[in-house]
Amino acid sequence: MSELRFAVFGSGFWSRFQLGGWSELDGARCVAICDPDMAKAKAMANAFSIPAVYDDAQDLLSHETLDFVDIVTDVDSHGPLVNKAADHGIAVICQKPMGPTLEIAEAMVQRCLRDRVPFFVHENWRWQAPLRAIKAVIDSGRLGNIVRGRIDYANSFPVFDNQPFLKQLDRFILTDIGTHILDVARFLWGEASELFCLTRRIRTDIRGEDVATVMMRMTDGVTVTCNMSYASKWEFDRFPETMVAIEGTLGGVSLGPDFTIKVVTDEGTEVNRVAPQRYPWSEPAYALIHSSIVQCNQNLLTALQGGATAETTAEDNLETLKLVFACYESAAKGQSVRLR
Repeated sequence: MSELRFAVFGSGFWSRFQLGGWSELDGARCVAICDPDMAKAKAMANAFSIPAVYDDAQDLLSHETLDFVDIVTDVDSHGPLVNKAADHGIAVICQKPMGPTLEIAEAMVQRCLRDRVPFFVHENWRWQAPLRAIKAVIDSGRLGNIVRGRIDYANSFPVFDNQPFLKQLDRFILTDIGTHILDVARFLWGEASELFCLTRRIRTDIRGEDVATVMMRMTDGVTVTCNMSYASKWEFDRFPETMVAIEGTLGGVSLGPDFTIKVVTDEGTEVNRVAPQRYPWSEPAYALIHSSIVQCNQNLLTALQGGATAETTAEDNLETLKLVFACYESAAKGQSVRLR
């Protein structure tokens, strides 16, 4: 199978890890990078041996022969860049959140559907090895019918040190980590029919919310609670680990600190540790996330090569984004929001 040629838009904090993820895979080669800051783009190009550097997206798209683009930029630029790629009939991978508003995201999806441009969202959180293992336990039927579940992503990691722009967002944790956690909820339990959300701002030097609690009724009756916080100092303060607890009619499963999974049934307790793979380009604090980038990229690449359908198409991710904005609606109104 021929190698796919792609370009990356953006040379910020996450771009180097996205490029690191691509470097682990056969079948795709980055041939160009674009950023308005030419110095940053050149530095990233040198680090990953990328031959062409641009500071204008339209210029890049007009001069390069590409199979797809990977957009790793701020959310406000996603829509314009997706449209530019679609103008050239080039497949798109876009970082989350897909768009700054639900209306913009829906327009992006419809545009690509209309022009038959493959459109994917790089939603890597569900590709974490421990979360895939939890899903396998659910699917095995060992827990019986699922009654309720909880996802906790709560820590005191100084996320604003690496990404200071996050302090200026009017909407923070639900659009940032919430897109991941709510997507994991959909990955584990399917779609929600109703949700209720409460938010708080604990830090005084940020504009958006840094704590959110979401309770959902899934379409099959399962109750799911998602707790998100960047202001938590507690027993399970272990960035960037996601904790999960699930109760079924025949047993329960939990994902605890240090990637430890415990399955409890009448037969006893089974304990396994499902650690992420480490790569030389990843940072130790982010190893769990960085390893999931590789798996997510492989899934998207397989789809681009004509293999199995990707899990995180833009159409699918739109359902996650609907949950995010329904959470803001619920928090503003102080009441639940029906989804289906």
